[in-house]
This record gives sequence, C-alpha cells and structure tokens, in this order.
Amino acid sequence: MSDNSQLAPREDNAVARNEAGQPARRVTLIPPVDIYEDSHGVTLWADLPGVSKDKLNVSVQDGNLSIEAEAVVPVPSNLRVQHAEMREPHFARTFVLSPDFDTSTIEANLANGVLKLTIARRDEARPRRIEVQAA
Repeated sequence: MSDNSQLAPREDNAVARNEAGQPARRVTLIPPVDIYEDSHGVTLWADLPGVSKDKLNVSVQDGNLSIEAEAVVPVPSNLRVQHAEMREPHFARTFVLSPDFDTSTIEANLANGVLKLTIARRDEARPRRIEVQAA
C-alpha cells in the first residue's frame, strides 16, 4: 500500500459563497492516517474530524483506494461568524493497493471522527507453512 495523495483543485464547478456572496476559499486537507499490517491484511485509521457518514465517500477503482469527505462545522443560529478560515474543509487521500489485497471485502466504520478500514489479504497471498516430507 502506498500513499498517492496530492493537493488538487476540486473537480466540480460548484463555488461555495460566504455570507457576503463572495467566493469562499475551499481548503483540501490530507487526513493523517495510521496503517497497521499483519498476515491477515491491513487496518487503516484516518482522522476525519467533523465528518458524518453521509459526507464520506470511500471507493476502490483500478487498485486505488480513495477517501473523500466534507466536514460540517455547525454554527448556532444565535451566533454570527466574524471570521472563519475553514468553514467546510474537504478531506482527500488516495492509496495504491497491492494486488495481494482483496478489495471486495473492505470493511469501513466511522466513529467519533475516525474512519477505520480493514482490508483483507487474498488467501493465496497470505503466508502459509509448507509441510516438508521426509524421504
């Protein structure tokens, strides 16, 4: 598994507007991740604060695992924003997966702003003990 992340402009043509109607600055963040590997596969934890399940997209295509998310920072109705450097941060990160991993069995769980992905190793790629015959 190798990291293939890079900052890039958003591909959609939607432009967020601030309260004055001016284009708001979009920020794309690379979420920090921890990756652990064992003989069964890999487990990846990605920090995505403020992200809900409906604003999260995890996909696999052509051996690339992509994580994209939008954080929503709620503002109470009785308050007015005076200054906000990041109102709705966009998270994006892409990883290249080895063919040793079974992408059809990826498990994803989002809890308390942390995404946990479990990617199993294909059976034929798992280490196995070979029985030696004595002659």
